[in-house]
Amino acid sequence: MADLAVSLALLGATVLLSEATRRAAARLSPGDYWIYLLEAASTFQLCLCTHELKLLGESGQVEPPVGLTLTYTMTVIHILSFRGASCNPNGALESVYRGSASVQGAAVIIAGQFVAAVAAQFAAASVWSLGLSDLHLRHQRFGFRCFDPLGGTVVEAAAVELACAFTVQAAVLHVHKLDEKLRVHAIAAVITTLVYAGGSISGAVFNPVLAFSIQFPCSGHTYLEYCFVYWLGPVLGMASCILLFEKIIPFLSGKSTVALDVPVVQKEKTL
Repeated sequence: MADLAVSLALLGATVLLSEATRRAAARLSPGDYWIYLLEAASTFQLCLCTHELKLLGESGQVEPPVGLTLTYTMTVIHILSFRGASCNPNGALESVYRGSASVQGAAVIIAGQFVAAVAAQFAAASVWSLGLSDLHLRHQRFGFRCFDPLGGTVVEAAAVELACAFTVQAAVLHVHKLDEKLRVHAIAAVITTLVYAGGSISGAVFNPVLAFSIQFPCSGHTYLEYCFVYWLGPVLGMASCILLFEKIIPFLSGKSTVALDVPVVQKEKTL
């Protein structure tokens, strides 16, 4: 219980620090430049929180229902605090497709996301090195190493990531049909369900930048194999979902294709 309490305290501190950064960015950054700091701060929050939750989950100190509850709770907190930041390269690519962002602007956002993801790696190691809990001390003795995150073959894991990204994108495209108060909880419920269903095979990350932060440092597979699973899989999942719901289905039904005006909602896994 002491390890869980320390982890929860670190999660709270991370959210508060990131929120302070977002508020400062909104006040101090001129023009539209604040969106880049917003994405960076939110991505840092997502990755650092996930590092801690992944460590807690892999330690076996929390039962599956507790782990899923933490996943759901943190997903809700992330969505509510991100203020529209996607924290996901897929979100930036979708913005380019819909014409709401330029290729150059999307490239800057994606670069900022990856910088924040690497910063979260160093921040996590720095916090763990303080030895605030027995869990952190044990992880430090192993040199902060993480091991093979895939519970299946590379192809199976990529298929899971593709299916997860497809499902989340479909939920985002249709969540506007629900009452506004239910939308965040609906997305969080979908993500939690996917984590439960696919976590044992790929980790159910379905976010290229989050995977780069928490999965790519792990042993067991090559860099290219991780790219295939955690980058190509989610991108194809998002693209196939948009193609199906905005091109194929309208074409088959004889309706005109109009891009859906829906907000980008965070797509991430938190445990």
